[in-house]
Amino acid sequence: MATRKNDSVFGASLVLMAAVLWGTVGPAQVLASSPMTPAALGGWRLLAGGLVLGAFTVRPKKLRALPMRMVLPSLLICVFSTALYQAAFLSAVARTGAALATVVALGTAPAATGLSARWVTGERMGAGWLVSTVAAVAGCALLLVPDGARVDAIGLLLAVTAGTCYGLYTVFAKKLAATTSAAHLPALSALTLLVGSVLLLPWLVRGTVPVHDGTTFALIAWLGVVTTAAAYWLFSTGLSRVGATTAGTLSLAEPLAAALIALLLLHEQLSPLAWSGCALILLGMMTMCLPMLSPGRSSIRTRKFSPDTDRTLALGSESPPPEGGTKPPLSAHSLKP
Repeated sequence: MATRKNDSVFGASLVLMAAVLWGTVGPAQVLASSPMTPAALGGWRLLAGGLVLGAFTVRPKKLRALPMRMVLPSLLICVFSTALYQAAFLSAVARTGAALATVVALGTAPAATGLSARWVTGERMGAGWLVSTVAAVAGCALLLVPDGARVDAIGLLLAVTAGTCYGLYTVFAKKLAATTSAAHLPALSALTLLVGSVLLLPWLVRGTVPVHDGTTFALIAWLGVVTTAAAYWLFSTGLSRVGATTAGTLSLAEPLAAALIALLLLHEQLSPLAWSGCALILLGMMTMCLPMLSPGRSSIRTRKFSPDTDRTLALGSESPPPEGGTKPPLSAHSLKP
């Protein structure tokens, strides 16, 4: 039991590190002030990140051995949600600023992740998820309180769209890990990034000229290598050790990192109410983390959503195996694509 708890803590740490790296995306975009359009920048980011991550993780022989009939539907949803996230999020940053766009996008992620997980895999949402989600929604509401500045409604809508895409990606990536093997998830993430860049190809092709600009090239290198290849590897590896709803809540480290960077480097000012919103988001994240860190106590969430149980849920079983018992056999008709 202690080993399982340590595994969950390690997985949560990897997800947190990925979230912090993702938190640098918006500030880096603003700091570089690249003439490249957000959709083109997102395409180049996915292409560069997919190539780097794929070079270290993709092994054609192992991928050919995967049950593609079961993998393909989830993989396609990950592809579309990844591509749409890039265009929506980077556009939101351009319209609202790094801090606000990141906080709103990732503030909606826990709710989107929890509802998607309940719908797709039947993962149960406990009191911790409810508290963290309420805290996130309340924090976002405080961030949206007028402080004398005009709020871009389209930018906020794009940020919410990005958060929803993040939730969908998290749940279906978790399903990929459950239906195949956790070791395959980084390679499948690389494929997701590469195919996602193809969806943004029209904007990517039209955005080739600014690549010759040194600042834009450095921005693409940072976004591709650090915030995509490295961050997706961390997230994919950590996701195989924690539940999807937990990962969605831990992603709240991203807007906190973005807000701090925007404050220190970009001099974007947050009102006292906005800081209160950030504090509520931090409270929600701590609420999700504390049960995993409590010594001598088994986490119901961890027990219910171990890797074996995640596989059972992803394949269509209605409930996890009874504690201390064996898993019921899976019949052919219980398999869901």
